[in-house]
Order: sequence, then C-alpha cells, then structure tokens
Amino acid sequence: MLIFYCPKHDLKKTFLALFKRFEIKSGRGSFLLFSFSTVYDSIRLLATQFASHLVQLFPLFSIMSPPRILLCGDVLGRLNQLFKRVQSVNKSAGPFDALFCVGQFFPDSAEQLEEFMGYIEGGGGHSQIPLPTYFIGDYGVAAPKVLSTASRNSANLGFKMDGFKICDNLFWLRGSGKFTLHGLSVVYLSGRQSSNGQQFGTYSQDDVDALRALAEEPGVVDLFLTNEWPSGVTNRASVSDIPAGFLDSTGSDSSVSELVAEIKPRYHIAGTKGVFYAREPYSNVDAVHVTRFFGLAMVGNKDKQKFIHAISPTPASTMSAAEISMKPPNTTLSPYTLVVEQTALKEVTKRSTDSVSDSQYWRYDVSQKRHKSGAGEGNKLCFKFIYSGSCPRGEKCNFQHDSDAREQYSGGVCIDFLIKGKCERGPDCNFKHDLQNEGESHSRTRRRSENDSGNRSKVCWFCLSSPNVESHLIISVGEFYYCALPKGPLVQDHVLVIPIEHAPSTLTLSQQSNSELVKFQNSLKLYYKNRGKEAVLFEWISKRSSHANIQVVPVPSSRAAAVRDICNMAAEKLGFKFVAMKFNNSSDGREWLRKQFDRNYSFFYVELTEGTILSHSVEENENFPAQFGREVRC
Repeated sequence: MLIFYCPKHDLKKTFLALFKRFEIKSGRGSFLLFSFSTVYDSIRLLATQFASHLVQLFPLFSIMSPPRILLCGDVLGRLNQLFKRVQSVNKSAGPFDALFCVGQFFPDSAEQLEEFMGYIEGGGGHSQIPLPTYFIGDYGVAAPKVLSTASRNSANLGFKMDGFKICDNLFWLRGSGKFTLHGLSVVYLSGRQSSNGQQFGTYSQDDVDALRALAEEPGVVDLFLTNEWPSGVTNRASVSDIPAGFLDSTGSDSSVSELVAEIKPRYHIAGTKGVFYAREPYSNVDAVHVTRFFGLAMVGNKDKQKFIHAISPTPASTMSAAEISMKPPNTTLSPYTLVVEQTALKEVTKRSTDSVSDSQYWRYDVSQKRHKSGAGEGNKLCFKFIYSGSCPRGEKCNFQHDSDAREQYSGGVCIDFLIKGKCERGPDCNFKHDLQNEGESHSRTRRRSENDSGNRSKVCWFCLSSPNVESHLIISVGEFYYCALPKGPLVQDHVLVIPIEHAPSTLTLSQQSNSELVKFQNSLKLYYKNRGKEAVLFEWISKRSSHANIQVVPVPSSRAAAVRDICNMAAEKLGFKFVAMKFNNSSDGREWLRKQFDRNYSFFYVELTEGTILSHSVEENENFPAQFGREVRC
C-alpha cells in the first residue's frame, strides 16, 4: 500500500491520471491511497512501470536512482582536509550516501592527533563528520587506544560486519566481512598482511579464510575494499595508464590478488601506494561481469594525486543478466590469471640445487626437434603453450612452443615431468611419468587412466571418497549418481548431477547407470515445472576431462523457447552449427548421444526443454570455449 500527500490541485490531477492509466484505485481529498491486489510478480512489474512514468513526469522524484558513493585513499588523520573536500564534492555533485576510506586512516605522527581526536571525541563546531564514513585502515598513531575503546562499547558487542561505531557517522570495518549498504554488496579486508599477530592493523589467516568462504556464496559482490594493492594488477593493462615510477613489489599483496580472483567483485578499491590509478576493466574467470580497480592516493599529497573518487553503481542484485554482462571496449583479460601462469612458470623453471645437468632438468629436449610455432631461444619449453596450446607472447616468447610436447601433455603426460624431468608429487600425481610413443592406442591410455583412478580420487573435488569433496553441497546420493549444488551457481536452483564413478564422461558409463541418470533428470524437471520453470541440461566433455558432471539449470517457462535460438546464435558466432535431434524421452536422447560421441574428440551437448538435443563434436584445433554452456545461459 502506498500513500501520497498532494496539497496542490494540479499535482493531484496528474497523480490521479497516472493511477487511472495503471488501473489503481485511489482515495479522496489531499491524501491519495492506492493498493495492489495482484500476485507478487505482477505487483513488482506494475510498481516498476509506475515508478518509471513517475520519474519521467517528475525528474526530481527519482525513487529508483542508484546509491552515490565516495571513495578515499589513505587519510593519515587529515580529517579537516578530507571533509572539506567531501563537503565541496557533496555540494557540487551530491548528495552522496556514504564514504569508504582505504589505506591508513589514523595519523602517521602526533602532529595531526589533536585535529583527529576533535572528530572522534565530538568536539562540536566544524568537527562533525558530514556523511556515514567507513574505514579499514586500522593502524597509525592512537589507533590501539581508539579502537580498544570502541571494542568495549556495549553498542558494538556481537557480530557486527557492518561496522563498529567509533562516533557519529564513523564506522570501523574490523577483520573481514560482508554486508549490504543501500543495496550494494560490500566485502572488505581490514588491516595489512603481517605475521606479528598485532591486535589492530593486521589481518589474520582466519580473516582470509572467511572471505574465501564468502566467495562461494551465490550472488555478485559490488565493492571489495582492501588497504594494499593486489600483486600483478597492472598485468595486461595499458602501459600508458600505469603511474610513473610504479613498483608492483612495494605495497602489493599476493593474498589480496588471490582473494580478488576468487571473489570477483565489480569494483575493487585499495590504497597505500600513494598514487591514483584507474585500471581498464578486466574480465573474470567463470563470471560474466567485469571488475574495475581503483587505487587511490593519500589525502593532501604533495603531487596533487587524486585521493577522492565518486561512483554510482547500480546494485548487482537489481540488474538484469544483459546489464551485468556488458563489457566495455577496453576490457582486458584478468591480470591474475597471468600471475598464476607466471608463478607456475617460475616454479617449473627453477633450477635444482643438485648436480642435475641442464639437459636432464629440461628433460624433454627440443633443441633438435622441428617446431611448428614459436621461435624462442634455447631448449626450454613454454609452460603456457604446453598447458593451453597457445601463448599470448607469440614470437616474442623466450621459451619454445613445441607441438610434440603439447601432444604429450594432451595425452596425459605430467607437465612437470616434461619440463623438469621429474615430478615431486610421485605416486600422488594424476598424470603419466613416461613419454608416449607415436600411435599409442587409446585403449592403452584408457587402461593407464583406470589404474590411476585410485590416486585421482584423493584429489578430485567430485569423488565422494576424496577429502576435498564439499559434502555440505550434496543433495541426494543414488547408486550410480549423486546430485549437488554448484559452488558458483548461475541462478537459484542450479544443480549438478555427477557420476559416483571417477569417469570423464557420462556417455561412457553403463546402461544401468544411465537409467538412474534419467530418473534424476525427470525428477528435477518435475521440480522445476511445479515452480513455473523448465530444465536445460548441458555437459562439456573435454579430452582432458577428469570427473564428469551435468549442469542442470532452470529457466522461466516463458523464456524456455528462446534458449535454442540463443544457442544457435552463439554457435554461429564461433563458426559452427549444432547437430539437432528431437526425442520423445530422455532415454532415447541419451542413447543417440552415446552413438554420436567419439572419445578422440571433445564433445558438447545441451538438452532443451521440448526434448531437442543440440550436440557438437569439437575438432582438434577448434577454439571452443570450455564455459560455452554457462556463458550462453547467462
């Protein structure tokens, strides 16, 4: 129910006309009351349309505007200068809803202490904080005293992820956590990395682990606040935009880069570097949205670097899939995937301290082999090329792009064994430790793979016998299959159907297990149907797949018919066409897929709502995205 007070006759007439257009009953007099009697979805649609027309008629009556947020770097206790700037920005471009401060918040010397404490102790006059302000840089002069006092305050007792109140409009985000502010999902890591165990100003491993757990929760994080920059954030960035004299090794934190790669926020804000840097947006692995990084300078810096920045992000929870997946033209690949590659390359190229010779260390000697791509010097292999079949450095790469080594790796040979000649994992390794002869039969490879299944189950996330299995996500366990929730669901009720046997494909399992799989599928379809949705199922079978899983994703019944067209459009953009067949039941469809599948090729299929199956056998050199199904669904 909504009530409007309309003292002016003309304004009242406008509202009444608008109510009539939307068939809303209203009251009489200066008070206008209207109510809805439709179901929830109709109410939401009607309210949204009504608000849209209302804002068009009265621009100042914008009830749908996104929150306006100010971001600030290291404050260093200079609150007079900070809030003078905030009030100026608020007057010219505001009003703003909140201020987030990253980097050191407390003074770095006793000289600013009187000014700083004037705000904390409520000195009156000009020492008032103009808007809600949140900080994570809990270190500096007087920090232990102020924060200890706040921690003992009875108002701050309990689990307060949304901030400990220091004084009016000032809140300390302690440790790590996640909270919602004006619809925005905010995640933070307070303090800096340290092993000295200080009570304030540092974060612990428990804080990091808590954020890793939060990263597994569904939904998109809007803001991620850290004090220190993530290591490698300038990887793949435009060189011209990187601040002069920038050193990644100083004031950067590798733990932050690992966390941001897992959390995948839309905005990441950090301080401590003393410079302003707005990186180009970058794409995330296994996510459709991009991330924007802002590094902010310190308040009152002599170089006049920007220390305050304004954003107005629409909360991800209110955005459509199309809106949240939009990528600006200057979007780059994730800088943190390159960090992983460089770390792995450094690890496998590290020289042994014993007397092993170069030719033994680089076991797979390519110096006398012909190379189909790349022209690196020496006989060292490119980790990136062996792992993925391509290298972004191309001819500029300093390591060899050896196709034979790539084929050996694709055939199951351990990459450490290929490059170093040895593997420290020994019998726990999932891969082979000898070179495969040309023409070795698939049956031999299959036998070797089956013999290693016991070792694989120790590390496989999907094997029920593995200590790594996420047992709290399991919904139901049958004789041959089990049903579980994914770590990163696309939508609510997204489900995985996984074979209990450690197998790379569901299409190679027994007919008996296939019957149970069909029962699982039919049960899920009925569950979705009762909720006004239809099930879309897809499986990606790579030649290097380890443990198979079928993704079952619900779509609204009203949109189910469009899924086929979307799949075909995506396939056309990639340069291939699906093979399409329609079946009356899932059993017949599965039997057809088993005949279509060739173990020598990767394979993708999707089962649509009306019984149609789209399948595609991936050629050897075809560039087919492993996340095709997830990307199309998003």
